[in-house]
Amino acid sequence: MKNILVTGCLGQIGTELVKKLRKGYGADHVVGSDVKTTGVEKLGDGPFEILDVRESQTIAGLVEKYNIDTIMHLAGLLSAVGEMKPQLAWQINAGGLFNVLEVAREKRTAIFFPSSIAAFGPGTPLDHTPQDTIQRPATMYGITKVTGELLCDYYHLKYGLDTRGVRFPGLISYETEPGGGTTDYAVDIYYKAITDGHYDSFIAAGTYMDMMYMPDAINAVVQLMEADGAKLKHRNAFNISAMSFEPEEIAASIRKFMPNFTMGYKVDPVRQAIAESWPNSLDVHAAKEEWGFNPQYDLDKMTEDMLKHLKEKLLKK
Repeated sequence: MKNILVTGCLGQIGTELVKKLRKGYGADHVVGSDVKTTGVEKLGDGPFEILDVRESQTIAGLVEKYNIDTIMHLAGLLSAVGEMKPQLAWQINAGGLFNVLEVAREKRTAIFFPSSIAAFGPGTPLDHTPQDTIQRPATMYGITKVTGELLCDYYHLKYGLDTRGVRFPGLISYETEPGGGTTDYAVDIYYKAITDGHYDSFIAAGTYMDMMYMPDAINAVVQLMEADGAKLKHRNAFNISAMSFEPEEIAASIRKFMPNFTMGYKVDPVRQAIAESWPNSLDVHAAKEEWGFNPQYDLDKMTEDMLKHLKEKLLKK
């Protein structure tokens, strides 16, 4: 990777990925882009462009302007928002990726595409979900992710494009606030622990989902894109995860550092139904074997770091 374009760079993953890439590759070599500008100051120095991924000519223009050789395609609507706006989710998530792949085919750029545990569904084995298994998601978000996985595989096999990707679990970060995802309770709980000392979970007790701390997720993206392509058997949609927990366990972890923290439940039936269609835990052996995936944070280590940084962030406001 020499010159990198990151789409959807002001979202949960993009903000931190851009900063990581600029530190490693140089600020001038990493172009951030998004359909909005709110939060652009968090990216620091380096080029930024307005980009709606539904506009293929704009994508092509940016690739030419900055001599891009790698596109990190993060732009998309999240799960809960996608259920409220399924037509828009298809246009952005599936149509946007198709536009990016077509530009990549013409310009011969590499592609990173983030899939998700949402690509699985009620018929998927819930425990230790295999790398290769049945995928029949029940949400538009999940459908667009399966579509994306298949498209990336197709463009690699048909056109020889260097397409790579992972299936992200729920991602937890102190940098970016929750943005409409089903796993966002595991982010919001830390904010509320500090500001209110109490949290009402919209996910029911006993509902397990895979999670990962953002530093591990960002490192995984960079590690995969820097890996020897000849060693990648799957290339796209690698299962990755660091931990699996349910709401009571994350609350217990917070109480190790904030003993007076309390939690109740106000379950959101839409997001609860989505969560119940997703795996409890993922089998990540393919990522470990093919490119050395190795997360560093467990639940308590993540909780300690989250609370430390959020106290600095929230209490100085």
